[in-house]
Amino acid sequence: KTNNENIMLRLHSIELDKIKRNRAAKVITIVYCSLILGISLFASYEFNFAGINFRIADQGIFNFPFIWHFNSFMASWLKIFLAIVIVSIVANEYSYNTLKQNLIDGLSKKEFILSKFLAVLLFSVISSVFLFVVSLTLGLVFSDFTEISIVFTDLQYLLGYFIKLTTFFSMCMFLGIWIKRSAFALGFLGVWQVFEGFIFIVFSYLKNKKDINLIDNVYNLLPLNAMSDLISEPFTRLGAVQTLANQVGESFEKSYDVPWHSMLICLVWTTVFVYGSYLILKRRDL
Repeated sequence: KTNNENIMLRLHSIELDKIKRNRAAKVITIVYCSLILGISLFASYEFNFAGINFRIADQGIFNFPFIWHFNSFMASWLKIFLAIVIVSIVANEYSYNTLKQNLIDGLSKKEFILSKFLAVLLFSVISSVFLFVVSLTLGLVFSDFTEISIVFTDLQYLLGYFIKLTTFFSMCMFLGIWIKRSAFALGFLGVWQVFEGFIFIVFSYLKNKKDINLIDNVYNLLPLNAMSDLISEPFTRLGAVQTLANQVGESFEKSYDVPWHSMLICLVWTTVFVYGSYLILKRRDL
């Protein structure tokens, strides 16, 4: 093995050991996976309303290849649970002085940031694989189409989901290192979400009143919005919604693909967050 491979394995081992010892990380991860399963089980449960049996799964949400889009969109709303884990892991390095001890033991600041980014990738990969297994299982049980060529169509949404998580967790890592306190870091994340919402309102006003379009050229570059753009809402793709829209003379003319430019923007932000984390740590007196 090369020296770089040995370093990666060592950092991976160090981070895994910390995660295993973090009870909160294990509990929240289990809750996250349970919620994804819970949503799926809820959708597959048959309800009875006034003698009429109704099951959400029968509306086509678990049909291949639509299920990849639907489940990726729904699961991405739960990413805040794993974000708590990421922020907690980083903040604990300061709270328990393990960061200082790691540096004394010979771990460089660059290696420390790399170890945290490996944790980010680990949670993103595990979540994506879990979502793949759950979606594949539900699809094979409920989908009307189970041909191989259809089953593995539109896996682009899983790629978008993975990139979305990686960017979001990298942002959480950056905030954890910058602010050093879990609650304040998560609070700032909420404030930033409100800030982006305010920017959207201002830009929408300028577009409608002044014919100045800053939404497509500027707003889409902001990190949380770029992540949001990766996976569009799937509900207007449902046959029942399309039929209802046609009956009232409406139509949905939009692309549901995972935009390549949004993926590129997210990858750039991931790089910014990781490198920014390193610069903060490099200049900080521990």
